[in-house]
Amino acid sequence: MAHESKINELLEKREQAKLCGGEERIKSQHKKGKYTARERIEKLLDEGSFEEYDMFVSHRCVNFGLEKEVYLGDGVVTGRGTIDGRVVFIFSQDFTVLGGSLSESFAKKICKIMDQAMKVGAPVIGINDSGGARIQEGVNSLAGYAEIFMRNIAASGVIPQISAIFGPCAGGAVYSPALTDVIIMSDKSSYMFVTGPKVTKTVTGEDITTEDLGGATIHATKSGVAHFRVENEDEGLLVIRKLLEYLPQNNLEDPIATECTDPIDRVEDQLNEVIPENPNQPYNVKDVIYHIVDKHEFLEMHQHYAKNIVVGFAKFNGIPCGIVANQPNFLAGVLDIDASKKAARFVRFCDAFNIPIITLVDVPGFLPGSIQEYGGIITNGAKLMFAYGEATVPKITITLRKSYGGAHDVMGCKQLRADVNYAWPSAEIAVMGPKGAIEILEGRKISEITDVRERVKYIAEKENEYKEKFANPYDAAKYGYIDDVIEPRNTRFRIIRALQTLATKKDHLPPKKHSNIPL
Repeated sequence: MAHESKINELLEKREQAKLCGGEERIKSQHKKGKYTARERIEKLLDEGSFEEYDMFVSHRCVNFGLEKEVYLGDGVVTGRGTIDGRVVFIFSQDFTVLGGSLSESFAKKICKIMDQAMKVGAPVIGINDSGGARIQEGVNSLAGYAEIFMRNIAASGVIPQISAIFGPCAGGAVYSPALTDVIIMSDKSSYMFVTGPKVTKTVTGEDITTEDLGGATIHATKSGVAHFRVENEDEGLLVIRKLLEYLPQNNLEDPIATECTDPIDRVEDQLNEVIPENPNQPYNVKDVIYHIVDKHEFLEMHQHYAKNIVVGFAKFNGIPCGIVANQPNFLAGVLDIDASKKAARFVRFCDAFNIPIITLVDVPGFLPGSIQEYGGIITNGAKLMFAYGEATVPKITITLRKSYGGAHDVMGCKQLRADVNYAWPSAEIAVMGPKGAIEILEGRKISEITDVRERVKYIAEKENEYKEKFANPYDAAKYGYIDDVIEPRNTRFRIIRALQTLATKKDHLPPKKHSNIPL
């Protein structure tokens, strides 16, 4: 009987912990269209797989009457479970307990599962829904954040780290998600900012709403902080599960290849017609992507940010790959500051986790102008070049149409250690386009021709001469910079064959403490 009372005590405490901040606060959470911390975990993980840690942890603070508000679990649910049978570690912040504010105990719970994830080599998923630091705890709360940040940094490039923002995330709290690999934000119910609207108004005089300062739409379109903007939490949890299909458990493993029923030699005749006759006419590069990948499935990241470049994950014969592609139907596919940062971050992410990189090139160059130069297009363009040059995973580059100037070098060229470089017959690889080139090469001669018709005729002749020389891939192929010119409809097959060959590839970087990427 004595044992029975002890067991009953345990069961009562478990029920108490599961009540979080109480039924009223749970109802309030549901009214906002949000799930509770535990509901999110249950929906994300495989059924019955969650093993909770530290259910009975509570805070030890007695400042400002906080000793009267003690909750088991202290505002965050932590533990491990599986997604499609793969072990993951997870923490889910609980807004029903003191607004999900972070205490010293709260931080230690998160640090514990992060330490375990590093030991066993498994991904960490963080679900953020918190009012920020617990003010009553003062410096202990700040120290707790820094302990988490340090683990984010140590885990970077070692295990995948995924952050879902399903509520408030403000002040110092934003920096933990910012240090992770992927950020998902739910529309209309989440926000991120370092400083809120009230302080912004006081300090700068700017009158702005929470949504306009740090909502999901802002971070998905303007800042690029959010990789995915989802309609609701259900969609966000599905994105996490989908994303993990393309990622390995850790940096020492390869992504999991799956059985593919999509024929590797599937011929796509539409690709032979996708490039317009007019070299200045746009087309949608996603039409190319969907035709060459397994089952036409492509998980795009940063869909609404820097739309002149497309990045995301797909499979080729069941092998997870990252795709980087210039987008001709947005700003003509030109590279600017935002596109360079977006692609560089993605290339380094793929390289860290052994994911091959497929690059589809149609780039007229870097965006000119004072705004770009003042904003540091030189340094930001160099980030993308650095990322490609540094990457040791299999790299396959296909030039679809234009590949001009410094942008040619940046987009996975042979000299940045791309393994296989193919080109379509429509490829144009040159220092610049015909018009600009002739203005430089023949400028003096053109100015000497006084007859307008003769001048126009001369310019046309010289531009045609330039096009014959460079508006094709064969000059680059002559020097071995292009390994083969391929028929567009066979692109899928050629990529898959190259991936099979490169499966055992090994590149070595010289010993160093770390590189100094141009940040």
